[in-house]
Amino acid sequence: MLVSAKEMLEKAVEGHYAVGQFNINNLEWTRSALLAAEEAKSPIILGVSEGAGKWMTGFKTVSAMVQAMIEELNITVPVALHLDHGTYEGCYKCIEAGFSSIMFDGSHYPIEENIEKTRELVKVCNEKGISLEAEVGSIGGEEDGVVGMGECADPKECKMIADLGVTMLAAGIGNIHGKYPANWQGLSFETLDAVQQLTGKLPLVLHGGTGIPDDMIKKAISLGVAKINVNTECQLSFAEATRKYIEAGKDLEGKGYDPRKLLKPGADAIIETVKEKMELFGSVGKAE
Repeated sequence: MLVSAKEMLEKAVEGHYAVGQFNINNLEWTRSALLAAEEAKSPIILGVSEGAGKWMTGFKTVSAMVQAMIEELNITVPVALHLDHGTYEGCYKCIEAGFSSIMFDGSHYPIEENIEKTRELVKVCNEKGISLEAEVGSIGGEEDGVVGMGECADPKECKMIADLGVTMLAAGIGNIHGKYPANWQGLSFETLDAVQQLTGKLPLVLHGGTGIPDDMIKKAISLGVAKINVNTECQLSFAEATRKYIEAGKDLEGKGYDPRKLLKPGADAIIETVKEKMELFGSVGKAE
């Protein structure tokens, strides 16, 4: 059964750890993430971008697959199915499809319009028991067609959005989607601290979790980050394991070309990556 991310994130804030959002791209990705969460006894948020949702034939397909998989795999830990960087229209499609959590990325709108649209979605989500993530500032780089310049958020604007009653807030603090460049300046903890001071115990979200040094991750958690998004790292783990399998000629041995065998090394690598991140974030055992 899917749940809102609200309770798991409030517990994370109180317990000074973070819940990982792991983006899914297909059945194997979803299965691996769920199995890792169950093994680690950790709550988990499954993120779906609009591009990935389209690839998987639509949000209704994704929702049905995830809910059926939770039942078939006997998953007992809390699982939220979350729209990542959603458009205004996409949010409503996911609400209709049965998602338990959504993100409205209004960061590219003027703050007044971001507030107006977020306020409307807060009302709808509250009525349906769905958690809502909002964004102020932007996440640098590009992920699945969403491009950001990486501007740090204005703490005062963050408070304006927080006061609307959102469940969680993504504030740009110099984080980037994809691989981090060699000349990356690091996270702006000054911005993060200022945002936290104004928003209190509201769970904060760190996008672009791949490539951020462990010490920065831990410091961000200490400053109120309760949700950390990981996508690229799972993709890289999957690609590396699959490449090794093929380069070793395993696909040419017997029925090594069978998709179930061909995709297994990559799927197993995702499980290990997810568990490593859960350990780093401090969420292991928090669902027991």
